[in-house]
Amino acid sequence: MPELPEVETVRRTLEQLVLGKEIKEVSVFWPKIIKAPEPIEQFQDALKGQTIQAIGRRGKFLIFTLDEYSMVSHLRMEGKYGVHQKEEPYDKHTHVIFTFTDDSELRYRDVRKFGTMHLFAKGEELERLPLLHLGPEPLSVDFTVEGLRAKLARTNRKIKPVLLDQTVVVGIGNIYVDESLFRSGIHPERIASSLSLEEIEKLHAEIIATLGEAVEKGGSTIRSYVNSQGQIGMFQLELNVYGRKGESCKTCGTPLEKLVVAGRGTHICPVCQPLI
Repeated sequence: MPELPEVETVRRTLEQLVLGKEIKEVSVFWPKIIKAPEPIEQFQDALKGQTIQAIGRRGKFLIFTLDEYSMVSHLRMEGKYGVHQKEEPYDKHTHVIFTFTDDSELRYRDVRKFGTMHLFAKGEELERLPLLHLGPEPLSVDFTVEGLRAKLARTNRKIKPVLLDQTVVVGIGNIYVDESLFRSGIHPERIASSLSLEEIEKLHAEIIATLGEAVEKGGSTIRSYVNSQGQIGMFQLELNVYGRKGESCKTCGTPLEKLVVAGRGTHICPVCQPLI
């Protein structure tokens, strides 16, 4: 699943490609992707004549701001946006097409069909699900050491599933939790409330640094992620532990291990991240 750096890269790319374009019509070939409004015809009719004014992001969600509406889109496992000319053929995995007045098209392609789109009156999107209960953005001033400390102190869950909880902090998925914990020297099975203030300060700093570096490099190309122009991210070349089971730790040379924590494949260095 694309995480915050990948979604931010898609956002920036789409901003270059479709900002200011007016929607002429919308074709929906897999109605289950459209979660609101219902029926599908309301979604299609509402978007006709709307111009894309801005493209934002909240956690792993894209937010298309239009004249009167906001469309909230989640890519889930395999969702991808691409800009094409109208005459270009599309395949069976293309489920939504936004045709613009210049006859270019923004196409949503999703092999797994898990992606979602919600359309709200402009300004209501943050007050409604799926954005309503999201935690702070890790690359914003809202993500503070004190805020993180307070949330960790209230739970006896393991630290990895806590960081994956989008109500605690948004946008961090499996890859960047593993990387942040490694860089912090914290074992993913540590009980969250057992972390010291010094450890929380280190973790807070490494979450910000890891995600910031990943955004700069366009995210990580794991499995099939590419941005909206078909370009791959390059942060996977910088990964310390994720996907490197059996390889040597870049810090101490110890073979890296893979565990299962809260049902998720988890990569660690047993020396740099002792379970204490």
